[in-house]
Amino acid sequence: MNKSVEETATVSTSNESVFHINKDQLPLHCPLPEMSLWNQHPRVFLPIEDAGKSKCPYCGTEFILEKV
Repeated sequence: MNKSVEETATVSTSNESVFHINKDQLPLHCPLPEMSLWNQHPRVFLPIEDAGKSKCPYCGTEFILEKV
């Protein structure tokens, strides 16, 4: 069973969100559909496959690619 992005979200000490992403959620883009509408910015696709993590240049949300 795959967990949704909402179920795996945690908050870092800097009040920025951290999302753990599965390979079936690629290609990665921010904002995700689960994010609140009031704080959305233009959609930006983020490279995560090579480094295993990525950070949105607009909102600072961090994404970590889960290894399965």
